[in-house]
Amino acid sequence: MKIKTESSAKKKTSLLCGFVLENSNKVLGLPKFDSKTTASLNQSIKDMEGKLGKLNIIPLSGKNPVQRIMLAGLGKKENLTKDTIRFVSGKIAQKARELKLKEFSIITPPSFVNEPISSISQIIEGTKMALYKFDKFKAEKAESSPDLTIIVSKSNKISKAIKTSEIIANGAIFTKSIANLPPNECTPTTLANFAKTVSKKNKMKCTVFSEPELKKKGFGGISAVGQGSTNQPKLIILEHNRGPRNEKPIVLVGKAVTFDTGGISLKPGAAMDEMKFDKCGGCTVLGIMKAVSELKLPVNVVGIIPSVENMPGGESYRPGDIIKLYSGKTAEILNTDAEGRLILADALSYGEKHYSPKAIIDFATLTGACIVALGNNVAAIVSNDEKLKKKINEASKRTTEEVWELPLNQDYMDMIKSDVADMKNVGIGRAAGTITAAAFLKNAIEKTPWTHIDIAGVAWTQGATKEKSYNPKGATGFGVRLILDYLQNLKN
Repeated sequence: MKIKTESSAKKKTSLLCGFVLENSNKVLGLPKFDSKTTASLNQSIKDMEGKLGKLNIIPLSGKNPVQRIMLAGLGKKENLTKDTIRFVSGKIAQKARELKLKEFSIITPPSFVNEPISSISQIIEGTKMALYKFDKFKAEKAESSPDLTIIVSKSNKISKAIKTSEIIANGAIFTKSIANLPPNECTPTTLANFAKTVSKKNKMKCTVFSEPELKKKGFGGISAVGQGSTNQPKLIILEHNRGPRNEKPIVLVGKAVTFDTGGISLKPGAAMDEMKFDKCGGCTVLGIMKAVSELKLPVNVVGIIPSVENMPGGESYRPGDIIKLYSGKTAEILNTDAEGRLILADALSYGEKHYSPKAIIDFATLTGACIVALGNNVAAIVSNDEKLKKKINEASKRTTEEVWELPLNQDYMDMIKSDVADMKNVGIGRAAGTITAAAFLKNAIEKTPWTHIDIAGVAWTQGATKEKSYNPKGATGFGVRLILDYLQNLKN
């Protein structure tokens, strides 16, 4: 898909798309046409009423450079969000591909709808992500994506905004494409190879610890969880160093369980196939690191991805085992399906000890309890630092990747105390499952500002997932746009 800009809305195009607000009598930014076309437009506007996501197409005569005009409803002006144009643009792009068009054009709405640069970003992100389809294993592939022309007033910042938005959208698509892979096609070794390819192409440092090194260096959590599988565990580290040499980095940690059976504490068979998505946290970090390097952001960022396959077998770790984590603390295993916190704890401790970061952010499809609490459209965050939490919340509002804070006080920390070890890997019954998992992680952090993001409900489309044109069925890439926005605004 190629993207370019044009200042004239009367350029030659197969499909010219303009936005319409609900209860409005005009198309935002559309130029004047002949009386016959104007009459058709007015009737079409009246028929569609500008309802959110509704599309109307008006064919024009052969004399016009524009073959068709598409009206796209934005809904009520007072209900506009920073996601509206992204959502509707995705609808437009999918319709253009359905019509088998080679190209189409979208008129950027005036600034009273959104800031021009923001609108362009939403259009690009919406169209590119909506046209993504996971068809790697299908004989019949998706139709090729049509090219997009954005009709916009000339601006020196436009070309930069387009390039930035394309990189961000591609980062999310890259995350989706890996997260959607089945477990037989994506093992910890495969994930490590993806990281090596990304690092080589984008000149990042890449380090991969394999099983012997993990055991030797004391990664007890990663080693224990991974020992039941013939696919050996890996710890993947990517380093982007474009900030000041002495500036402490931001460390991003992502859980990547390439398939989670639950181990000895075996999961029920229903929907176990979805456990290929238990690697989404790690895939998010990969997508972010790819985009960070392509954007050449002047910051220091380290991505750490502990990756395992959690399988039952003769070598599997067991309920009742006591393991020693990288931090030196011990953990009593009560449930082998609470494995993500074990591998994350090792990675968090390593990240803090070796990089002395100014902040650590982790992503994990960690708990089903998060889905019970917040559903499929909002991620949970738990943090030990008000400033970091505020920055992430601000990025959440700008990107509409929604988060909601859960508390973490001493009462919750007490719920994971063990009689025979420093802590246990589950809390008390089903109470506060998301928070007690975060409490386990907090034990891995000594003093660094830290935020945990539980993406169990939002990492892939599930039963109660809100329809978003730019999130077709499967992995959503949640967190990529959120953290890239956070990193771009670090100095603000």
